[in-house]
This record gives sequence, C-alpha cells and structure tokens, in this order.
Amino acid sequence: MFRSPSPSHAPPARAPKPSRGSRRTAAAAALAVAASLTVPAAPAAAAPATMPAHPRPPAKQPVKQAVATGYGGAVSTVDPDASRTALEVLRRGGNAMDAAVAAGATLGVTEPYVAAIGGGGYMTYYDARTRRVHALDGREFAPKRMKQDAFIDPATGRPLPFDQAVTSGLGVGVPGTLAQWDLALRRFGTRDLGTLLRPAIKVADRGFVVDQEFHDQTSTNEARFRDIVPTRRLFLPGGKVPAVGSVFRNPDLAGTYRELARRGTDWFYEGGLGEEIARTVAKPPVDPKATRNVRPGLMERGDLAAYRAVPREPTHVPYRGTDVYGMPPSSSGGSTVGEALNILGNFRLDARDPVTALHYYLEASKLAYADRGRYVGDADKVDVPLDELLSSGFARERACLIKPDRAAAAPVAPGSPDGSYAPCVPPGTQTRALAFEGPQTTHLNVADKWGNVVAYTLSIEQFGGSGITVPGRGFLLNNELTDFSFQPPAPGQAPDPNLPGPRKRPRSSMSPTLVLKDGRPKLAVGTPGGSTIITTVLQILVNRIDLGMDLPTALNAPRATQRNTPQVFAEQPFIDRYGRDLAARGHRLEPFPGPPAGVIGAATGLEFLRPGLVQAVAEPTRRGGGSALVVRPSR
Repeated sequence: MFRSPSPSHAPPARAPKPSRGSRRTAAAAALAVAASLTVPAAPAAAAPATMPAHPRPPAKQPVKQAVATGYGGAVSTVDPDASRTALEVLRRGGNAMDAAVAAGATLGVTEPYVAAIGGGGYMTYYDARTRRVHALDGREFAPKRMKQDAFIDPATGRPLPFDQAVTSGLGVGVPGTLAQWDLALRRFGTRDLGTLLRPAIKVADRGFVVDQEFHDQTSTNEARFRDIVPTRRLFLPGGKVPAVGSVFRNPDLAGTYRELARRGTDWFYEGGLGEEIARTVAKPPVDPKATRNVRPGLMERGDLAAYRAVPREPTHVPYRGTDVYGMPPSSSGGSTVGEALNILGNFRLDARDPVTALHYYLEASKLAYADRGRYVGDADKVDVPLDELLSSGFARERACLIKPDRAAAAPVAPGSPDGSYAPCVPPGTQTRALAFEGPQTTHLNVADKWGNVVAYTLSIEQFGGSGITVPGRGFLLNNELTDFSFQPPAPGQAPDPNLPGPRKRPRSSMSPTLVLKDGRPKLAVGTPGGSTIITTVLQILVNRIDLGMDLPTALNAPRATQRNTPQVFAEQPFIDRYGRDLAARGHRLEPFPGPPAGVIGAATGLEFLRPGLVQAVAEPTRRGGGSALVVRPSR
C-alpha cells in the first residue's frame, strides 16, 4: 500500500515560456531556430535511406536499464535514444513537456512503426505551478467525406477484411501528432519545436543500430512494404530487411524535421506537406506488380487544415486514498480504468490472497469493457454519459453482479448509467463483440525538477500503420480509422457510438494515467497494447496500490487481460502461477495470441518516492525492454 508522503513543499514556478500564437504563427518563431541548428540544412529531396548521412555511426547497441532512481528529473520510454534525448532536454533546463515532445520526435526515428508524425496520441500533464492535471487529445479524425458505412465493401455488402482496411488509404486518419505538440508547447512548454527537433534530426542522420525487435517488425511487414514503393525504398534498403547490428538511417525524415523547424506546423496542415499527404492518401504509391489492392482514401487538403488538437478535462476517480486521472473520450482509457477502479473499491483486495484479488480484477474489467463498448465514443460527436459511468452509484450497481467464487459468463451485458441505481440489478442480455485494435503503440513518461509530469501515449495503430509512406518524407501514415466499428448495428440493436463519421475521432484505449496522493504526483504509467492497454494499466495500479508491490515488480509481474470475452488471455507465467486456482472459479485462461505472441504490453512508469526523489521504471524484457533514466542518480 502507499505510504503517506513527506510534508508537502511548494513547487517552484516553471521556467518562463516564450510568447506563442496559434499554429499559424509558429513558423515565424521557428525561422530563427532553424538558422541556429547545428545540423546543416538539407534540401527537400533527401538522400535515400541506404546512403550514409553521418561520418560516425553508432558502434554498438545502446545499453538499456529498466530502473533508475534519483533527482532532478526522470524519464522512462521504450528506447534508449529517446530517453537520452529527454534527459538532455531536462539537463539543459527544459521542462517535462519540452522533454516529452523531444522524446516523441526521436521515437519517430527509432520506433517508426509505432510512433510518427503521421499518427496521433494522448497526453495527461500535471502542472506543478497550478497543481492541476490537464489532458490533451491529439487523436486522428476522419475525413469530412467519411460515412458510417465507409468500411462496407459495396461489392459484397459486408465489412472489408481487416487486413485490407489496414493497408489502404481508407484507414488513414488526419494525423494529430504535430498539432498536439504545438498545443502542448504553447500551453506548457518552454522551448520551441525547432529546438526540440534537433536531437531527432541528429539520430535520423547518424542512424541507429538495428535490434532484434526492429528487424522482426520489419520482417513481419516485408510483403506489404514491398508493394508500396516509397515504403520499400525506405524500410527495405537494398531490397532486404535490415540485419540485426546494421545501422539504419533516415535522411528523408531528417529533412522533413528540418523543414518543420524552419516552416512550422502550418507546412504540415495547410502547406505543401499537407498537399503531399492528401495526394498520397487519395492515390497510394503502389507498385504496379503489387500483390494486394491498396484502396484509396477520402482525405483532402481541407481535412488537414480543419484539424485541431483539443484540450480536455481529464477523468478523475478517487481510489484507496489516491486520485487517479486519465484520458477522457475520444479515448476510452480514462473512463474504463476509472469505472473498473470504482467497482474494485467495493471489495477488499489483499496481498495475502492474490487469487481473489485477481478474480475481482478480471470481473471488474469484464463489466467495464461491456459499458465501454455500449457507451463510449467521440464525445464531440455522440453523447457519452461520462459522469454516470464514473459515478459511485453506478459502480455499486455493477459490483453487485460480481460473485466472490464464480466468474460471470462472458460476454456480459452493459449496465444502465442513468443516475437511478438500485442495490442490485439483474444483468441485461444485449452484448457487443470486442472490436480489434492493433497493439502497436508506445508510451513515455517524463518528470522535471519543478514537479511537472507528462504521461504520453502515441501511435500509428498497427506495426507500420497503413504501410503507406509519404514519398521522400521518411514517415509512415497511420491506419487509426480501423479503430472504428466496421458494421452498423442491425435493426433493433443498441446504437454503436464508435461508427465512422465526418471529422469523428475513432475510440481509443490509450490510457496515459497520473495518480496523485495529497495533491502531489505519486505515479505516472501507461503502455502500448491496443485494447489490452486498459487492463495492463489497471493491473499495474492494482499491483502497486492494493497488493503492495513496488513499481518495478508491479510493472514486471505477469499479466492477464479480460475484455468481456469468454476467455481470459494471459502471459504464460501468469497461467503457470494462477491458472489452476482461477480456473476453479470459472475463468478460462488461454495464452495471449499477440501480436507479439505471449506478450501483453510494454509499460513504462514513474513513482515519486518522496519530494524530489523519483524512480523511473521500464520493461526489463517485454518487446526488448525499455530505458529508464534520471538526471542525478541517487547513491
């Protein structure tokens, strides 16, 4: 359980922020920055990825460490280059938001299949000066011409096969990452985007050492990458999957970042790059000998010009003496994690009886997922009863359905978050199948010496997104629109809040989560994993808060995910340890099918042990392990 923190201290004001206008005036401020870049400017048409762009390539695979404890700021990401980038920003006086954006840009180089300016994401941010938590929505939205039957094949009247929707222009949403960075830096940053892109430019020019994870992700995508000409040229240099230990460079992306530093984000949303993106989506650059039909998309230049990242009020629930803040719709992360915690608050979870605690965790997840599927979508387009979903009355009504010794048959029906709650309401009958979400996302956390904290989850959806690279620009476009439901409900069925629609954001499971104790940050946590993100974050919170594990143990513990399906998918160590006892209560455990098979998530986290002392935590082994660093390690 959490111990009471040391006496509180007043956070110093964060460093002064330069005056900023809208996205449309950011370019002027970036001109001076671009002139001062130590990396020489490059022409728009950069050299191919196979050509060396830096005289001193990295000599060996960078070392990763999973845990670091110390002072002055901390960062945890999946990648050592990104973590070092963030740490250097902190050391040079930047704040947590500056460091998070710089790390995100570097991940666009080193983790291009999960993080790119062709995608989007969500941030939660604790502002130490005001002691408030904020949420920033950078989720992609659909083109204006998209209708609710967009993924129905007119030739068959049936939904498109998922893989065909993924590798298509149809699945590409208007990217939100750059607009989100612009909003985040204007509101909370102390550095401009051009300055924060410099480290990523250097990594893109210099290159990084290919590890097994990058090699395997490329190999998995090889067939579809070969079908799309600029993607093949970039990610299959010399026509081959990059070998482990080789150096992968991306001078195209370095050139794109330089232009963004010089021109500002208007170039992406309202200028020449936006025109290139819209043209690429409308007519994907497919090899005439391609093995697949890559359908065109609906995006137009006006869709990019209309895009805005949105500041939102975070979700909030009290839990065991803490305050848990999450991402509101369009993400379902905050509402579903919050509802599950509210349900669990009706039970005593004891570290001496982990099987019972895990039984309640799985059952609460099952119920919360049922409500997520029925009620949660883009709140700007559909009515989401968020306050009632997170109310204690609704949680008590749902908790009443949980039996201590027997799992409910899944899928369970959603509840009625209508404000009128009885002691125990019989379960309903209408259920909805779980929609597939790609698990290929990434998450990072940053804290600075002033006490500001960022939890940031970003994605292009599948490993490799849509598979479509903007020619000569060095980044992949997302396939996030495949997170929409494909099939409209049949007559008489409940409406689906997650159908496609014009300028609508698809529902997400991303769950960047901040936990406060007595008004001060205690935890920051998040993970990739598609719809398993919610259960992974929830399980880490239960492990840490209820079962008394320290954060490294809570994050490394074997995982299971229950998303209102007949089976519980789990990692093999979880099945080995708890499978027999949970099966006796009616849970049907099966190995997690992936991708990647057998591995759920790749979480990162921070814990604030006492004022000024932070522990950064990353995965020791999942997906190749992560990277945790602090500015001044404790001795």
